[in-house]
Amino acid sequence: MQSRAGWPVWLSIAAGAVMFVHLYLAFVWSPPEQHMGNLVRIMYFHVPSAWNAFFAFFVTFVCAILYLRRRRLVYDLVSAASAEIGVLFTSITLVTGSLWARPIWNTWWTWDPRLTTTLILWFLYAGYFLLRASIDGRERRARVSAVFAIVAFADVPVIHMSVEWWRSIHPLAVDETGFNMPGSMAATLMFGFVAFMCLYGLFLALRVRQQRQAMELHELREAVRAARVRQEGQV
Repeated sequence: MQSRAGWPVWLSIAAGAVMFVHLYLAFVWSPPEQHMGNLVRIMYFHVPSAWNAFFAFFVTFVCAILYLRRRRLVYDLVSAASAEIGVLFTSITLVTGSLWARPIWNTWWTWDPRLTTTLILWFLYAGYFLLRASIDGRERRARVSAVFAIVAFADVPVIHMSVEWWRSIHPLAVDETGFNMPGSMAATLMFGFVAFMCLYGLFLALRVRQQRQAMELHELREAVRAARVRQEGQV
C-alpha cells in the first residue's frame, strides 16, 4: 500500500528533475541564435508544447476509439484526462507563439494557416469539455464525447500539413531533412521533447487517478443513498 501511495511523489520528483535539466539547457547551455539572439529560447518551450499537445489529442483519439469498441469507462477517463492536458499544452503553444511573434513579426497574432488551425484546435477541445458537462449519464456522456473527440482530431493532421497546403510564414524547426539549427540547439530541443513528455505522463497519471477516486466516491455515495432508501422503506 505504501508503494502505491508513494508513486506520485517519485514520479513528480523525476519529472521535476528532468524539467530542471531542460531549463538549464534552454537558458544556460544552449547558445543564442545568430539573428534572433536569446529570443530563440522560447522555441524550447513552444515546439515541445505543440508536439505534446498533438500527442495528448492522439491519446484522446485512440482511447475514444477503444471506448466505443469495448465500452470500458477507464478509456473514457484516460481520453478526457489527456484532452485536458492537450488543451493546457495548446494554450502554452499559443501564448509562447504570440510572445515569439511580437518581436519577430511585429504583431502578437497573424492569421497564418498554422496559427489559425491551432486556435481552431483549442476551441474544438474546449467545446469537447462543454459538451461533456452538458450531458447526463456516464455511459451516454462517454459515448458522445468519444465520437466528438474522434472528429475533432481531424484538425491535428490539418495543422501539420497547413504549411504545405497554404502559404505560411511559420518557420519550421524540424522538416524532412532534419533539424534546421546547430547541434547544441537541436540537442536542447530534443531534450525538451523528453522533458515535456515526462510532464505529460505525470499530469496524465495524476488526473486519471483523481478521476478514478472521484468516480469511486460517487459510486459510494450512490450506494449509501440506496441503502438509506431501502432502510426507510423497511421502516
